Amino acid sequence: MTLSHPSDGTTAATPAQMPRHSVPLFTLVALIIGSTVGSGIFALPQNIASVAAPGAMLIGWVIAGVGMLSVAFVFHILAQRKPHLDSGVYAYVRAGLGDYIGFTAGWGYWLGSVIAQVGYATLFFSTIGHYIPFFDESNRWVTGISVSLMTWLIFILLTRGIRQAAIMTSITTIAKVLPIAAFIILVAFLGFSWDKFTLDFWGETSGATVFEQIQGVMLFTVWVFIGVEGASVYSKQAKSRKDVGRATVIGFLTVLVLLLSVSTLSYGVLTQAELAALPDNSMASVLEAVVGPWGGLLISIGLCLSVLGAYVSWQMLCAEPLMMMALDGLLPRRVGELTSTGAPWVAQLISTCVIQFTVILFFLNNTAYTSMVQLATILYLLPYIFSALYLVLLATRGKGISHPHAGTRFDDSGPDIPPATNKRHLAVGLLALVYSMWLIYAADPVYLLFGALAVVPGLVPYVITRISKKERVFNPLEWAVVAIIIGGAIAAVIGLVTGNLAL
Repeated sequence: MTLSHPSDGTTAATPAQMPRHSVPLFTLVALIIGSTVGSGIFALPQNIASVAAPGAMLIGWVIAGVGMLSVAFVFHILAQRKPHLDSGVYAYVRAGLGDYIGFTAGWGYWLGSVIAQVGYATLFFSTIGHYIPFFDESNRWVTGISVSLMTWLIFILLTRGIRQAAIMTSITTIAKVLPIAAFIILVAFLGFSWDKFTLDFWGETSGATVFEQIQGVMLFTVWVFIGVEGASVYSKQAKSRKDVGRATVIGFLTVLVLLLSVSTLSYGVLTQAELAALPDNSMASVLEAVVGPWGGLLISIGLCLSVLGAYVSWQMLCAEPLMMMALDGLLPRRVGELTSTGAPWVAQLISTCVIQFTVILFFLNNTAYTSMVQLATILYLLPYIFSALYLVLLATRGKGISHPHAGTRFDDSGPDIPPATNKRHLAVGLLALVYSMWLIYAADPVYLLFGALAVVPGLVPYVITRISKKERVFNPLEWAVVAIIIGGAIAAVIGLVTGNLAL
Protein backbone atom coordinates (compact mmCIF):
# COMPACT_ATOMS: atom_id res chain seq x y z
CA MET A 1 0.00 0.00 0.00
CA THR A 2 1.22 3.50 -0.82
CA LEU A 3 0.88 6.00 2.00
CA SER A 4 0.09 9.53 0.83
CA HIS A 5 0.75 12.69 2.79
CA PRO A 6 -0.88 15.56 0.90
CA SER A 7 0.10 18.04 3.57
CA ASP A 8 3.82 17.75 2.85
CA GLY A 9 3.70 16.53 -0.74
CA THR A 10 5.56 13.29 -0.06
CA THR A 11 4.86 9.63 -0.71
CA ALA A 12 6.29 6.42 0.59
CA ALA A 13 6.86 4.74 -2.74
CA THR A 14 7.27 1.07 -3.45
CA PRO A 15 10.23 -0.05 -5.56
CA ALA A 16 7.99 -0.40 -8.59
CA GLN A 17 7.00 3.26 -8.26
CA MET A 18 10.56 4.59 -8.18
CA PRO A 19 11.54 6.86 -11.12
CA ARG A 20 12.95 4.66 -13.89
CA HIS A 21 14.86 5.09 -17.14
CA SER A 22 15.70 8.75 -16.55
CA VAL A 23 19.52 8.71 -16.34
CA PRO A 24 21.47 8.32 -19.65
CA LEU A 25 24.89 6.70 -20.18
CA PHE A 26 26.77 10.02 -20.15
CA THR A 27 25.30 10.97 -16.77
CA LEU A 28 26.14 7.54 -15.31
CA VAL A 29 29.76 7.95 -16.47
CA ALA A 30 29.78 11.48 -15.02
CA LEU A 31 28.52 10.09 -11.70
CA ILE A 32 31.42 7.62 -11.59
CA ILE A 33 34.04 10.22 -12.52
CA GLY A 34 32.41 12.81 -10.27
CA SER A 35 32.32 10.38 -7.34
CA THR A 36 35.82 8.96 -7.88
CA VAL A 37 37.82 12.05 -8.88
CA GLY A 38 37.52 14.03 -5.69
CA SER A 39 40.27 15.25 -3.42
CA GLY A 40 42.62 12.28 -3.76
CA ILE A 41 43.99 13.02 -7.22
CA PHE A 42 45.13 16.50 -6.17
CA ALA A 43 47.13 15.07 -3.26
CA LEU A 44 48.59 12.15 -5.25
CA PRO A 45 52.05 13.61 -6.05
CA GLN A 46 52.84 14.14 -2.37
CA ASN A 47 51.05 11.01 -1.12
CA ILE A 48 52.78 8.64 -3.52
CA ALA A 49 56.20 10.26 -3.21
CA SER A 50 56.04 10.01 0.58
CA VAL A 51 56.18 6.20 0.33
CA ALA A 52 57.60 5.21 -3.07
CA ALA A 53 60.09 5.93 -5.82
CA PRO A 54 58.99 5.95 -9.49
CA GLY A 55 59.65 2.24 -10.12
CA ALA A 56 57.65 1.04 -7.12
CA MET A 57 54.95 3.59 -7.95
CA LEU A 58 54.47 2.13 -11.44
CA ILE A 59 54.26 -1.44 -10.11
CA GLY A 60 51.79 -0.28 -7.47
CA TRP A 61 49.56 1.29 -10.11
CA VAL A 62 49.62 -1.89 -12.20
CA ILE A 63 48.47 -3.93 -9.19
CA ALA A 64 45.88 -1.35 -8.16
CA GLY A 65 44.64 -1.00 -11.73
CA VAL A 66 44.16 -4.74 -12.18
CA GLY A 67 42.62 -5.12 -8.71
CA MET A 68 40.17 -2.25 -8.98
CA LEU A 69 39.30 -3.15 -12.57
CA SER A 70 38.33 -6.58 -11.28
CA VAL A 71 36.11 -4.88 -8.69
CA ALA A 72 34.56 -2.76 -11.44
CA PHE A 73 33.95 -5.87 -13.54
CA VAL A 74 32.31 -7.60 -10.55
CA PHE A 75 29.57 -4.97 -10.61
CA HIS A 76 29.48 -5.07 -14.41
CA ILE A 77 28.93 -8.86 -14.37
CA LEU A 78 26.41 -8.78 -11.53
CA ALA A 79 24.41 -6.10 -13.35
CA GLN A 80 24.23 -8.45 -16.34
CA ARG A 81 23.55 -11.68 -14.43
CA LYS A 82 21.04 -10.23 -12.00
CA PRO A 83 19.22 -7.39 -13.79
CA HIS A 84 16.29 -7.60 -11.35
CA LEU A 85 18.58 -6.65 -8.45
CA ASP A 86 18.25 -2.95 -9.09
CA SER A 87 18.89 -1.50 -5.62
CA GLY A 88 22.59 -0.86 -6.13
CA VAL A 89 25.57 -2.53 -4.45
CA TYR A 90 23.66 -3.53 -1.32
CA ALA A 91 21.13 -5.59 -3.32
CA TYR A 92 23.79 -7.99 -4.58
CA VAL A 93 25.09 -8.62 -1.07
CA ARG A 94 21.61 -9.17 0.35
CA ALA A 95 20.60 -11.60 -2.40
CA GLY A 96 23.81 -13.57 -2.06
CA LEU A 97 24.61 -13.54 1.64
CA GLY A 98 21.40 -12.75 3.51
CA ASP A 99 19.48 -9.86 4.99
CA TYR A 100 21.80 -8.74 7.78
CA ILE A 101 25.06 -8.98 5.80
CA GLY A 102 23.30 -7.07 3.01
CA PHE A 103 22.19 -4.50 5.55
CA THR A 104 25.73 -4.21 6.95
CA ALA A 105 27.11 -3.60 3.45
CA GLY A 106 24.51 -0.90 2.81
CA TRP A 107 25.05 0.66 6.24
CA GLY A 108 28.84 0.68 5.77
CA TYR A 109 28.51 2.23 2.31
CA TRP A 110 26.25 4.91 3.74
CA LEU A 111 28.52 5.71 6.71
CA GLY A 112 31.59 5.77 4.48
CA SER A 113 29.88 8.35 2.31
CA VAL A 114 28.95 10.42 5.36
CA ILE A 115 32.53 10.46 6.67
CA ALA A 116 33.92 11.18 3.21
CA GLN A 117 31.65 14.22 3.01
CA VAL A 118 33.36 15.81 6.01
CA GLY A 119 36.80 15.08 4.56
CA TYR A 120 35.88 16.56 1.18
CA ALA A 121 34.46 19.73 2.68
CA THR A 122 37.41 20.19 5.03
CA LEU A 123 39.88 20.09 2.12
CA PHE A 124 37.62 22.39 0.09
CA PHE A 125 37.75 25.16 2.67
CA SER A 126 41.41 24.65 3.54
CA THR A 127 42.25 25.20 -0.16
CA ILE A 128 40.17 28.36 -0.20
CA GLY A 129 41.96 29.38 3.01
CA HIS A 130 45.28 29.43 1.10
CA TYR A 131 43.94 32.46 -0.80
CA ILE A 132 41.38 33.85 1.68
CA PRO A 133 42.86 33.97 5.23
CA PHE A 134 39.37 33.98 6.79
CA PHE A 135 39.13 30.27 5.93
CA ASP A 136 42.66 29.45 7.05
CA GLU A 137 43.14 26.11 8.88
CA SER A 138 43.85 28.00 12.10
CA ASN A 139 40.23 29.23 12.06
CA ARG A 140 38.89 25.71 12.56
CA TRP A 141 35.46 26.76 13.79
CA VAL A 142 34.99 28.96 10.75
CA THR A 143 35.65 25.92 8.59
CA GLY A 144 33.28 23.80 10.67
CA ILE A 145 30.44 26.30 10.34
CA SER A 146 31.12 26.68 6.61
CA VAL A 147 31.04 22.90 6.10
CA SER A 148 27.72 22.74 7.94
CA LEU A 149 26.16 25.51 5.86
CA MET A 150 27.31 23.93 2.60
CA THR A 151 25.93 20.55 3.67
CA TRP A 152 22.46 21.95 4.37
CA LEU A 153 22.43 23.99 1.15
CA ILE A 154 23.18 20.86 -0.85
CA PHE A 155 20.45 19.02 1.05
CA ILE A 156 17.97 21.65 -0.12
CA LEU A 157 19.21 21.19 -3.70
CA LEU A 158 18.91 17.40 -3.52
CA THR A 159 15.32 17.55 -2.28
CA ARG A 160 14.43 19.04 -5.67
CA GLY A 161 15.10 15.64 -7.27
CA ILE A 162 17.76 13.19 -8.46
CA ARG A 163 17.73 14.36 -12.06
CA GLN A 164 18.49 17.99 -11.19
CA ALA A 165 21.35 16.96 -8.91
CA ALA A 166 22.69 14.53 -11.55
CA ILE A 167 22.73 17.33 -14.14
CA MET A 168 24.70 19.53 -11.73
CA THR A 169 27.13 16.65 -11.12
CA SER A 170 27.68 16.27 -14.87
CA ILE A 171 28.47 19.99 -15.19
CA THR A 172 30.93 20.03 -12.27
CA THR A 173 32.58 16.85 -13.58
CA ILE A 174 33.38 18.53 -16.89
CA ALA A 175 34.56 21.68 -15.10
CA LYS A 176 36.96 19.85 -12.81
CA VAL A 177 38.43 17.48 -15.41
CA LEU A 178 39.59 20.41 -17.55
CA PRO A 179 42.26 21.68 -15.07
CA ILE A 180 43.47 18.10 -14.56
CA ALA A 181 43.77 17.67 -18.33
CA ALA A 182 45.61 21.01 -18.50
CA PHE A 183 48.04 19.76 -15.84
CA ILE A 184 48.76 16.58 -17.81
CA ILE A 185 49.33 18.43 -21.10
CA LEU A 186 51.43 21.28 -19.66
CA VAL A 187 53.64 19.04 -17.53
CA ALA A 188 54.11 16.47 -20.30
CA PHE A 189 55.22 19.03 -22.88
CA LEU A 190 56.83 21.78 -20.78
CA GLY A 191 58.12 20.33 -17.53
CA PHE A 192 58.80 16.60 -17.72
CA SER A 193 62.44 15.51 -17.46
CA TRP A 194 63.33 11.88 -18.14
CA ASP A 195 66.61 12.23 -16.20
CA LYS A 196 64.75 13.46 -13.12
CA PHE A 197 62.12 10.72 -13.49
CA THR A 198 64.76 7.95 -13.55
CA LEU A 199 66.80 9.44 -10.68
CA ASP A 200 66.90 6.83 -7.88
CA PHE A 201 64.24 4.93 -9.84
CA TRP A 202 63.86 2.12 -7.27
CA GLY A 203 64.27 4.26 -4.15
CA GLU A 204 67.52 2.67 -3.03
CA THR A 205 68.35 5.70 -0.87
CA SER A 206 65.04 5.56 1.00
CA GLY A 207 65.92 2.50 3.06
CA ALA A 208 62.61 0.79 2.19
CA THR A 209 62.37 -2.34 0.07
CA VAL A 210 60.48 -2.25 -3.21
CA PHE A 211 57.74 -4.42 -1.68
CA GLU A 212 57.36 -2.02 1.27
CA GLN A 213 57.12 0.89 -1.14
CA ILE A 214 54.48 -0.91 -3.21
CA GLN A 215 52.47 -1.68 -0.07
CA GLY A 216 52.59 1.99 0.86
CA VAL A 217 51.34 2.97 -2.61
CA MET A 218 48.41 0.57 -2.35
CA LEU A 219 47.11 2.25 0.79
CA PHE A 220 46.69 5.51 -1.14
CA THR A 221 45.23 3.97 -4.29
CA VAL A 222 42.24 2.56 -2.39
CA TRP A 223 40.84 5.98 -1.65
CA VAL A 224 41.32 7.49 -5.10
CA PHE A 225 39.42 4.59 -6.73
CA ILE A 226 36.41 4.63 -4.41
CA GLY A 227 33.34 5.32 -6.53
CA VAL A 228 33.80 2.84 -9.38
CA GLU A 229 30.48 1.27 -8.39
CA GLY A 230 28.61 4.58 -8.76
CA ALA A 231 26.62 3.49 -11.83
CA SER A 232 25.28 0.36 -10.15
CA VAL A 233 23.91 2.44 -7.28
CA TYR A 234 21.61 4.10 -9.82
CA SER A 235 21.00 0.98 -11.89
CA LYS A 236 17.24 1.32 -11.52
CA GLN A 237 17.19 4.84 -12.95
CA ALA A 238 19.41 4.00 -15.96
CA LYS A 239 17.80 4.32 -19.39
CA SER A 240 19.28 0.94 -20.32
CA ARG A 241 20.55 -1.94 -18.18
CA LYS A 242 23.50 -2.30 -20.57
CA ASP A 243 24.47 1.29 -19.76
CA VAL A 244 25.30 0.29 -16.17
CA GLY A 245 28.12 -2.03 -17.20
CA ARG A 246 29.34 0.27 -19.95
CA ALA A 247 29.44 3.27 -17.62
CA THR A 248 31.36 1.29 -14.98
CA VAL A 249 34.11 0.30 -17.43
CA ILE A 250 34.31 3.66 -19.24
CA GLY A 251 34.35 5.57 -15.97
CA PHE A 252 37.03 3.32 -14.46
CA LEU A 253 39.38 3.53 -17.44
CA THR A 254 39.02 7.31 -17.60
CA VAL A 255 39.84 7.68 -13.91
CA LEU A 256 42.81 5.27 -14.17
CA VAL A 257 44.35 7.28 -17.03
CA LEU A 258 44.00 10.51 -15.05
CA LEU A 259 45.45 9.07 -11.83
CA LEU A 260 48.38 7.32 -13.52
CA SER A 261 49.24 10.38 -15.62
CA VAL A 262 49.25 12.80 -12.69
CA SER A 263 51.34 10.62 -10.37
CA THR A 264 53.85 9.60 -13.09
CA LEU A 265 54.41 13.02 -14.65
CA SER A 266 55.04 14.64 -11.25
CA TYR A 267 58.24 12.57 -10.77
CA GLY A 268 59.60 14.19 -13.93
CA VAL A 269 59.22 17.70 -12.50
CA LEU A 270 60.42 17.38 -8.90
CA THR A 271 62.49 14.74 -7.11
CA GLN A 272 60.85 12.27 -4.77
CA ALA A 273 62.10 14.18 -1.72
CA GLU A 274 60.76 17.48 -3.11
CA LEU A 275 57.37 15.93 -3.88
CA ALA A 276 57.12 14.35 -0.44
CA ALA A 277 57.61 17.77 1.19
CA LEU A 278 54.67 19.41 -0.66
CA PRO A 279 51.35 20.36 1.02
CA ASP A 280 48.08 18.42 0.51
CA ASN A 281 47.22 20.20 -2.75
CA SER A 282 50.51 19.00 -4.20
CA MET A 283 49.34 18.94 -7.82
CA ALA A 284 49.08 22.73 -7.69
CA SER A 285 52.66 22.99 -6.44
CA VAL A 286 53.93 20.75 -9.25
CA LEU A 287 52.27 22.80 -11.97
CA GLU A 288 53.41 26.02 -10.30
CA ALA A 289 56.98 24.73 -10.58
CA VAL A 290 56.43 24.34 -14.34
CA VAL A 291 54.50 27.47 -15.38
CA GLY A 292 54.49 29.76 -12.35
CA PRO A 293 51.86 30.92 -9.79
CA TRP A 294 48.96 30.95 -12.26
CA GLY A 295 49.36 27.18 -12.61
CA GLY A 296 48.88 26.70 -8.89
CA LEU A 297 45.78 28.89 -8.96
CA LEU A 298 44.35 26.93 -11.89
CA ILE A 299 44.73 23.60 -10.08
CA SER A 300 43.35 25.07 -6.84
CA ILE A 301 40.24 26.14 -8.73
CA GLY A 302 40.04 22.64 -10.19
CA LEU A 303 40.39 21.12 -6.73
CA CYS A 304 37.55 23.25 -5.36
CA LEU A 305 35.30 22.29 -8.30
CA SER A 306 36.35 18.65 -7.96
CA VAL A 307 35.63 18.46 -4.25
CA LEU A 308 32.35 20.34 -4.66
CA GLY A 309 31.25 17.95 -7.41
CA ALA A 310 32.26 14.92 -5.36
CA TYR A 311 30.48 16.39 -2.34
CA VAL A 312 27.23 16.68 -4.29
CA SER A 313 27.68 13.18 -5.77
CA TRP A 314 28.31 11.47 -2.45
CA GLN A 315 25.60 13.35 -0.56
CA MET A 316 23.25 12.15 -3.29
CA LEU A 317 24.67 8.62 -3.30
CA CYS A 318 24.72 8.13 0.46
CA ALA A 319 20.92 8.48 0.75
CA GLU A 320 20.31 5.68 -1.76
CA PRO A 321 21.23 2.72 0.51
CA LEU A 322 19.01 4.04 3.33
CA MET A 323 16.08 4.56 0.98
CA MET A 324 16.45 1.18 -0.71
CA MET A 325 16.78 -0.69 2.57
CA ALA A 326 13.65 1.04 3.85
CA LEU A 327 11.68 0.15 0.71
CA ASP A 328 12.95 -3.43 0.98
CA GLY A 329 11.86 -3.79 4.61
CA LEU A 330 15.22 -3.67 6.40
CA LEU A 331 14.61 -0.21 7.88
CA PRO A 332 11.39 1.58 8.91
CA ARG A 333 9.34 2.29 5.79
CA ARG A 334 9.10 6.02 6.44
CA VAL A 335 12.83 6.34 5.70
CA GLY A 336 11.98 5.60 2.06
CA GLU A 337 9.57 8.50 1.59
CA LEU A 338 9.94 10.50 -1.62
CA THR A 339 8.97 14.02 -2.58
CA SER A 340 6.71 14.64 -5.56
CA THR A 341 9.91 15.07 -7.65
CA GLY A 342 11.22 11.64 -6.63
CA ALA A 343 13.85 12.81 -4.12
CA PRO A 344 14.35 10.60 -1.02
CA TRP A 345 13.92 13.48 1.40
CA VAL A 346 13.80 11.48 4.65
CA ALA A 347 16.96 9.51 3.80
CA GLN A 348 18.63 12.76 2.73
CA LEU A 349 17.57 14.44 5.97
CA ILE A 350 18.92 11.59 8.10
CA SER A 351 22.19 11.61 6.14
CA THR A 352 22.55 15.37 6.45
CA CYS A 353 21.92 15.25 10.21
CA VAL A 354 24.55 12.51 10.63
CA ILE A 355 27.00 14.51 8.48
CA GLN A 356 26.36 17.47 10.78
CA PHE A 357 27.00 15.33 13.87
CA THR A 358 30.20 13.97 12.30
CA VAL A 359 31.41 17.50 11.53
CA ILE A 360 31.01 18.43 15.20
CA LEU A 361 32.64 15.19 16.42
CA PHE A 362 35.64 15.38 14.08
CA PHE A 363 36.23 19.07 14.59
CA LEU A 364 36.08 18.76 18.38
CA ASN A 365 38.68 15.99 18.18
CA ASN A 366 40.84 17.75 15.55
CA THR A 367 40.60 14.66 13.36
CA ALA A 368 43.00 14.81 10.41
CA TYR A 369 41.81 14.60 6.81
CA THR A 370 43.83 11.42 6.26
CA SER A 371 42.14 9.74 9.24
CA MET A 372 38.70 10.54 7.80
CA VAL A 373 39.80 9.08 4.48
CA GLN A 374 41.10 5.82 5.95
CA LEU A 375 38.01 5.20 8.09
CA ALA A 376 35.70 5.90 5.15
CA THR A 377 37.74 3.54 2.96
CA ILE A 378 37.36 0.64 5.41
CA LEU A 379 33.58 1.08 5.41
CA TYR A 380 33.44 1.29 1.60
CA LEU A 381 35.31 -1.99 1.29
CA LEU A 382 32.44 -3.96 2.92
CA PRO A 383 30.16 -4.04 -0.16
CA TYR A 384 33.20 -4.59 -2.41
CA ILE A 385 34.27 -7.72 -0.52
CA PHE A 386 30.76 -9.16 -0.15
CA SER A 387 29.81 -8.47 -3.79
CA ALA A 388 32.96 -10.24 -4.99
CA LEU A 389 32.14 -13.18 -2.72
CA TYR A 390 28.62 -13.32 -4.18
CA LEU A 391 30.01 -13.53 -7.72
CA VAL A 392 32.29 -16.37 -6.61
CA LEU A 393 29.27 -18.22 -5.18
CA LEU A 394 27.29 -17.69 -8.38
CA ALA A 395 30.13 -19.01 -10.50
CA THR A 396 30.72 -22.10 -8.32
CA ARG A 397 27.26 -23.12 -7.07
CA GLY A 398 24.84 -21.03 -9.11
CA LYS A 399 23.38 -19.18 -6.13
CA GLY A 400 24.29 -17.48 -2.90
CA ILE A 401 23.92 -18.73 0.65
CA SER A 402 20.40 -20.08 1.21
CA HIS A 403 17.93 -17.79 2.95
CA PRO A 404 14.16 -17.16 2.61
CA HIS A 405 14.02 -15.05 -0.55
CA ALA A 406 12.32 -17.51 -2.89
CA GLY A 407 9.60 -15.82 -4.89
CA THR A 408 10.75 -12.28 -4.05
CA ARG A 409 12.81 -9.89 -6.14
CA PHE A 410 15.82 -10.91 -4.01
CA ASP A 411 15.51 -14.50 -5.19
CA ASP A 412 18.94 -15.08 -6.76
CA SER A 413 17.90 -18.00 -8.93
CA GLY A 414 18.48 -17.45 -12.62
CA PRO A 415 19.20 -19.09 -15.99
CA ASP A 416 22.04 -21.57 -16.40
CA ILE A 417 25.34 -19.95 -17.37
CA PRO A 418 27.73 -21.72 -19.80
CA PRO A 419 30.71 -23.30 -17.99
CA ALA A 420 33.23 -21.20 -19.93
CA THR A 421 31.45 -18.01 -18.89
CA ASN A 422 31.29 -19.15 -15.28
CA LYS A 423 35.04 -19.79 -15.32
CA ARG A 424 35.68 -16.22 -16.46
CA HIS A 425 33.31 -14.87 -13.84
CA LEU A 426 34.97 -17.00 -11.16
CA ALA A 427 38.40 -15.62 -12.13
CA VAL A 428 37.11 -12.03 -11.89
CA GLY A 429 35.36 -12.70 -8.56
CA LEU A 430 38.36 -14.40 -6.99
CA LEU A 431 40.73 -11.67 -8.12
CA ALA A 432 38.45 -8.95 -6.72
CA LEU A 433 37.93 -10.87 -3.47
CA VAL A 434 41.64 -11.51 -2.88
CA TYR A 435 42.51 -7.91 -3.73
CA SER A 436 39.81 -6.47 -1.41
CA MET A 437 40.77 -8.78 1.47
CA TRP A 438 44.43 -7.83 1.04
CA LEU A 439 43.47 -4.17 1.33
CA ILE A 440 41.72 -4.94 4.63
CA TYR A 441 44.84 -6.80 5.78
CA ALA A 442 47.05 -3.86 4.81
CA ALA A 443 44.87 -1.32 6.62
CA ASP A 444 45.71 0.09 10.03
CA PRO A 445 43.91 -2.08 12.65
CA VAL A 446 42.78 1.10 14.40
CA TYR A 447 40.41 1.90 11.53
CA LEU A 448 39.10 -1.66 11.47
CA LEU A 449 38.06 -1.30 15.11
CA PHE A 450 36.51 2.12 14.59
CA GLY A 451 34.73 0.76 11.52
CA ALA A 452 33.17 -1.97 13.67
CA LEU A 453 32.12 0.65 16.21
CA ALA A 454 30.46 2.70 13.45
CA VAL A 455 28.48 -0.34 12.23
CA VAL A 456 27.06 -1.28 15.66
CA PRO A 457 24.39 1.50 15.88
CA GLY A 458 22.76 0.07 12.75
CA LEU A 459 21.78 -2.98 14.79
CA VAL A 460 19.14 -0.96 16.62
CA PRO A 461 16.85 0.02 13.71
CA TYR A 462 17.51 -3.32 11.98
CA VAL A 463 16.48 -5.42 15.00
CA ILE A 464 13.46 -3.21 15.73
CA THR A 465 12.29 -3.51 12.13
CA ARG A 466 12.69 -7.30 12.10
CA ILE A 467 10.82 -7.73 15.39
CA SER A 468 8.00 -5.42 14.29
CA LYS A 469 7.55 -7.55 11.16
CA LYS A 470 7.73 -10.76 13.24
CA GLU A 471 10.66 -12.03 11.19
CA ARG A 472 13.70 -13.98 12.28
CA VAL A 473 16.32 -11.47 13.42
CA PHE A 474 19.55 -13.40 12.63
CA ASN A 475 20.45 -16.79 11.20
CA PRO A 476 23.54 -18.69 12.49
CA LEU A 477 25.92 -17.09 9.97
CA GLU A 478 24.59 -13.63 10.80
CA TRP A 479 24.99 -14.27 14.54
CA ALA A 480 28.68 -15.01 13.88
CA VAL A 481 29.05 -11.75 11.92
CA VAL A 482 27.29 -9.80 14.68
CA ALA A 483 29.62 -11.32 17.29
CA ILE A 484 32.70 -10.24 15.30
CA ILE A 485 31.35 -6.71 14.86
CA ILE A 486 30.43 -6.31 18.53
CA GLY A 487 33.81 -7.72 19.57
CA GLY A 488 35.60 -5.14 17.42
CA ALA A 489 33.37 -2.35 18.74
CA ILE A 490 34.09 -3.32 22.37
CA ALA A 491 37.82 -3.28 21.64
CA ALA A 492 37.45 0.19 20.10
CA VAL A 493 35.55 1.49 23.16
CA ILE A 494 38.18 0.06 25.51
CA GLY A 495 40.89 1.67 23.43
CA LEU A 496 39.13 5.05 23.55
CA VAL A 497 38.59 4.86 27.31
CA THR A 498 42.20 3.87 28.02
CA GLY A 499 43.56 6.38 25.52
CA ASN A 500 45.27 3.72 23.40
CA LEU A 501 43.13 4.49 20.35
CA ALA A 502 42.34 7.83 18.71
CA LEU A 503 41.33 9.07 15.29
